[in-house]
Amino acid sequence: MRPAHRTLLALAAACTLTATTGAAASAGSGPPAAPPRASGAGPLDGMRILISNDDGMQAARPNHSDGLGAYEMRRALCTAGADVVVMAPWQVQSGRGTAVTNHGVLTVQQRERMPAGYENDCAGAPSGAPVFGVCLADGPCGPDSPSATPADTVKLALRGGLAAKAGWNDAPDLVVTGINSGLNVSSSVNDSGTVGAAIAATDIGVPAVAFSASANADMSAHPVENYRATAAFGAKFLAGLKDRLLFTDKFALKIDYPDISAGAKAGPPVWTRVGSGAYAYHGYVRNDGGNGFTIALGDCASANPGSTECVEGRPDADSTAALGGAVSVTPITSDRTYGTAIDGKKELKKTEQYVKKSAPRS
Repeated sequence: MRPAHRTLLALAAACTLTATTGAAASAGSGPPAAPPRASGAGPLDGMRILISNDDGMQAARPNHSDGLGAYEMRRALCTAGADVVVMAPWQVQSGRGTAVTNHGVLTVQQRERMPAGYENDCAGAPSGAPVFGVCLADGPCGPDSPSATPADTVKLALRGGLAAKAGWNDAPDLVVTGINSGLNVSSSVNDSGTVGAAIAATDIGVPAVAFSASANADMSAHPVENYRATAAFGAKFLAGLKDRLLFTDKFALKIDYPDISAGAKAGPPVWTRVGSGAYAYHGYVRNDGGNGFTIALGDCASANPGSTECVEGRPDADSTAALGGAVSVTPITSDRTYGTAIDGKKELKKTEQYVKKSAPRS
């Protein structure tokens, strides 16, 4: 952890946060007492993990595109022995990248009832494994409340939110973002709020891993099977990093899990780079010759057939691995300086060797 990180958390503890019910916290009320660390026999025993995402925390859509992956990851991490807190956008914030909100009030509101089937997943967690949604409102979050961005939720959590709402006065050991509904590969990585939230964590000095799961074959839905396989792999993968002391804030890891919903098994993890071609394609269709343009989002090859923009030029691209059925693991940072010297070479090499030789196989 960077030395400045604890100072930032100490300063942030003085910030006023909105109470769970949405009403302002009273001046005499303090943060909850810090819960003890988890004590069990799981491979992630003793770890405190913050979960966020860009899909929100509602988990209400029939196609599972609005946060169900976070609940699958929460379940897997609790089962592995971790203490978990979810602090995620109130609404879907897909495509928001590293965007932050620069003014207003963020309300942190606890979910009272978990989605059906996820009610007792973390009954033994010291913190109770609460799930919070964060909206942009000076009062309770409602059905139409605008949402905090993914990066907002992580910055808020690490700069006072976890201390005030969960009693975690020290930084968590790890930030996990996702599981995202759909792959975050190639040029889509720059747009991804799942990746942006992970980058926000490493910028503050906390290790982070971003998880994304493929949609089904025709991209019409996001099967629970894909989320569940990603979560099971993720818990084992993180346990391996923990055992080898490989958690670092010098870079984040981006993991993209392939579609296994039709019965195929995921291929072994592959160490990859962010692809140079386009995967998701944003098209704009003019409305009847007027000033409006309807946004049309689709996969690049289908939406823009024959375009060189869609062609992948890197043999070790994340898209090539994940779309080919393997688990893609990619190191990422927020440093966009072209040709900059690589920091953390030792950690990077050890992590690459772990992925290639020892990471779990599905």
